[in-house]
Amino acid sequence: MSVTAAAGFRAAGVAAGLRATGGADVALVVNDGPLDSAAAVFTSNRAKANPVLWSQQAIAGGTARAVILNAGGANCFTGAFGFQTTHRTAERVAERLGIGAVDVQVCSTGLIGVGDEAFRAGVLRGVDLAADALAPGDDAGLAAAQAIMTTDSRPKQAVVAADGFTVGGMAKGAGMLAPGLATMLVVLTTDAEVEADLLDRALRAATRVTFDRLDSDGCMSTNDTVLLLASGASGIRPDEAAITAAVTAVCDDLARQLHGDAEGASHDIAIEVRHAASEDDAVVVARSVARSNLFKAAIFGNDPNWGRVLAAIGTTDASFDPYAVDVHFNGVRVCHAGEPDRPREEVDLSPRATSIVIDLFAGDATATVRTNDLTHDYVHENSAYAS
Repeated sequence: MSVTAAAGFRAAGVAAGLRATGGADVALVVNDGPLDSAAAVFTSNRAKANPVLWSQQAIAGGTARAVILNAGGANCFTGAFGFQTTHRTAERVAERLGIGAVDVQVCSTGLIGVGDEAFRAGVLRGVDLAADALAPGDDAGLAAAQAIMTTDSRPKQAVVAADGFTVGGMAKGAGMLAPGLATMLVVLTTDAEVEADLLDRALRAATRVTFDRLDSDGCMSTNDTVLLLASGASGIRPDEAAITAAVTAVCDDLARQLHGDAEGASHDIAIEVRHAASEDDAVVVARSVARSNLFKAAIFGNDPNWGRVLAAIGTTDASFDPYAVDVHFNGVRVCHAGEPDRPREEVDLSPRATSIVIDLFAGDATATVRTNDLTHDYVHENSAYAS
């Protein structure tokens, strides 16, 4: 189960005709309470889609009763008409559920620039269909997770059962996975009794070490949203450490699934930086490698080209001596103290799981950033995305 694993939640996923290829494309998640605490983290992209602009305002008070999500159009750069579409969507959900429009979070995914009359009509039709289909249980949660897929090859769901309470979640995303304190669309639910300020701290602590360290292609979405809703239906009030640990575990599971479904990837790469002067330095160094097209192309070609690693990390302002660095590819130390070490032929890059370890010998901090290789399939899929 995913968003329906926690008590107090119902969900639905329906087909409203937004996808040219057919299939489910509108999802609805409802918090039946008794609490309506909520927190969210949104893309830091200055170019924000209309649903993000709406949802940022609506959740300012720390509450939410429902989340409506659609595939088939991002409703971004669609002008005043697009924002009105988002507003009308929230109003329709509110009307069907007997709540206020401000209690509704709106999320969209798909092609930028899509948001005409036909799109609006499809989304509103989807609201009605989803409201009629709302249900608890596994099937409803799976239907919602399937409805928000775009280029995803499979739905992403995760659940953690903690001490008397549950955290569940669903996510979509297979490209444009770059840090903006969120990654594509994620809805998390819990039946714990948690107030909004604590939910917000737990969510930000979780996203910082999970979604924010997933850097598939260095491209940041306009629609990235991570939502966390608490129903309080379990009657359990966990402390901050417990709720943060559970939310982080679900976010980490979902981030791994997003990582493994990156568009066209043939290698799932974990770049671990050890012995950095600070955690921030470790993240900066790992991300510099994750965003190197030369490095990513080398991995696609099964080439353990450690020179591209050193070239990438040398562009950062992190504190380390580039001539004292060790680099390991899948357990083989190919570079020691900035010089060649083991022969490249000893490295096996044929498995999909790929480990890069960079030892800076500059301190005690560590961090891992997840990325993937740059493939022909990725280029093809994104060149034909709008066709």
